[in-house]
Amino acid sequence: MKKVRSYPVIKLSLVSLTIGGLSIGMTEFLMMGVLPDISKTLNVTIPEAGHLISIYALGVVIGAPLMVGLAGKYPPKKVLMGLMLMVFVFNGLFSIAPNYGLLLTARLLAGLPHGAFFGMGAVVASRLADPGREARSVSVMFAGLTVANIIGVPLGTYIGHNLSWRLSFGVIALFALLAIVCIKLWMPVLKPSGNTAFKESLKIFGKKDLWLVIGISAIGTGGFFAWISYIAPVIINVTGFSGNMVTVIMGIIGLGMAAGNFVGGRLADRFSPLITTGVLLLSMIVILLGFVALAQYKLPAIMVTFLTGAVGFAVIAPMQILIMQVAKGAEMLASSVLQATSNFGNALGAYLGGLPIAAGFGFTSPEYVGCVLAFVGFGFCLTLFNINKSKVTTNISNVVVGN
Repeated sequence: MKKVRSYPVIKLSLVSLTIGGLSIGMTEFLMMGVLPDISKTLNVTIPEAGHLISIYALGVVIGAPLMVGLAGKYPPKKVLMGLMLMVFVFNGLFSIAPNYGLLLTARLLAGLPHGAFFGMGAVVASRLADPGREARSVSVMFAGLTVANIIGVPLGTYIGHNLSWRLSFGVIALFALLAIVCIKLWMPVLKPSGNTAFKESLKIFGKKDLWLVIGISAIGTGGFFAWISYIAPVIINVTGFSGNMVTVIMGIIGLGMAAGNFVGGRLADRFSPLITTGVLLLSMIVILLGFVALAQYKLPAIMVTFLTGAVGFAVIAPMQILIMQVAKGAEMLASSVLQATSNFGNALGAYLGGLPIAAGFGFTSPEYVGCVLAFVGFGFCLTLFNINKSKVTTNISNVVVGN
């Protein structure tokens, strides 16, 4: 079947992907805003509640390459609907699960479709776009994450504080159901990409450069997640805001993320994505240390919170470009792998960040863990830079010798 090129259909198709991105973004980030409420309801510690963040990220890591591999057999429209159905079902189960063990299981399963949705969604968005507008088309889909953090997460946090966090996750399930309906109505039928391409794309895992980018994403981004995973306890117990103020703080973080997403892309276009990523990781270390110093002061804490959200999301676009550069011919798999590895950073940051709190070092102690993780990611950037520099030098030498 021919691709549907009429502008209204393409526009509505992208809106359906945006709604899907909104539901997934809320699934990932809402947990940070309602963490104290879940801890209180389940009668578990904050670090134990933080495991619900880590287990979701583990689901993303497991699900991304697995589901991308299976996706080649089926039309993208059906795959995207199936992935959203999983988001609907497992968030619904999470909202009614009666105990901690079942909540962990539901969160693990809810993470499975995350990476595959964005990996396939990016390819679909580019296929629906007119020539020369592919990047804009893909950015519309990822705008769902921005909307989630500016509107969805604060709304869910408010509902969680004032009504029930279970109701908040029920709302996420409804957004996923809406995405299914919109994809069904608005998404044109496209041919599957085929399994052969996927098998060939597995060869990218033999590249050292790819594993370095994975290291940057899996460990370096953990610095941001060590901070945001425990932002609610800091705001309440250190800064001295009320629980309702967490809703406002999550909105401010969302605004920072939106600004950072825009700036990060421009920086990656102007400079190299590798240099941009390295500088942003160093900036994350400085800002996290600043947050520790200023967390007890309300206005400065709010300002640094915005900046931390901005730097945390600014690194996404450069890393996306970076992994696409080292994975030519396997863009869909590379995109899903990036989602998986960044969520490994989510899990790592949430888990390691909770350890010093459990040991009694205070609610700002995760920021020191975050600094270490960001510095390790910067080290991977330096290694990748030196390797590429050596390759360029070798190529120049070969040309000189050949002449």
